[in-house]
Amino acid sequence: MRIIVYGMGIIGASVAAALRLAGHTVLGKNRGRDALEYALSHGMIDGIAEDYAGADVVVLALPPRVTMRELDEGDFPDGCIVADICGVKEALEKIVYSRPRRWRYVGTHPMAGKETSGVRSATSALFRGANFVITTCAETDSVALGVVRGLASDLGVGRILECGAALHDRMIALTSQLAHVVANAYVTSPLAADCKGFTGGSFQDMSRVAPVDEAMWAELFCINSACLVSEIDRLSERLQAFREAIAQGDEEAIRALMREGKARYAEFFTGIDG
Repeated sequence: MRIIVYGMGIIGASVAAALRLAGHTVLGKNRGRDALEYALSHGMIDGIAEDYAGADVVVLALPPRVTMRELDEGDFPDGCIVADICGVKEALEKIVYSRPRRWRYVGTHPMAGKETSGVRSATSALFRGANFVITTCAETDSVALGVVRGLASDLGVGRILECGAALHDRMIALTSQLAHVVANAYVTSPLAADCKGFTGGSFQDMSRVAPVDEAMWAELFCINSACLVSEIDRLSERLQAFREAIAQGDEEAIRALMREGKARYAEFFTGIDG
């Protein structure tokens, strides 16, 4: 299969490398030349694409608003399957299905990444064992969906989950976007500058995703603002309950709050492992 991956950042280059390793012919497309040359010299792609001509599948691995513009204006071949890896989905579907298209769209979201970015962080093993979300709706082409499922398997993912775009955006607000907001806010404590020697696993777990690309994540936060604000409000209320109990020295209230959190944690990990 001839696949063009547009966007040679960590995710796009990793998609390209994994699909090439699986036997597909993969061409890279990018706004800058350096990342393409790196991907080509390191065996991540077979060649460089200047346009979408001849593509069976196009994977858009671009920032959110660039993805939206490309879905609206891109000159994709008739019958081509176009997939994106963007962290929001409902806004993209609205653009795709705002008018008839001669190509077929399937939204995807590989749940993998690193705290670093760029083509030099890419690896064909990035998605190995990871969750992979495919969003579908009434307009989704069943043949295109089957092809994308197959490509996800070629990436080496561990679990493929299909859902609607609205559910995806609600869940990602919790499992990804809120985590980035919290990590970034957490490390702004004045104490963080002098915390060397005092850190352990808890600090590392809480802070790991704080230094990600602020431009891309700001776009994701704003495009999915309603879902994310709801989760921020919920977390703020919970933190306020802890604050009041701690300020009052109410150990029983603190224990009750923590027991509830422990119970929810147990339910969560039973759910994702089952």
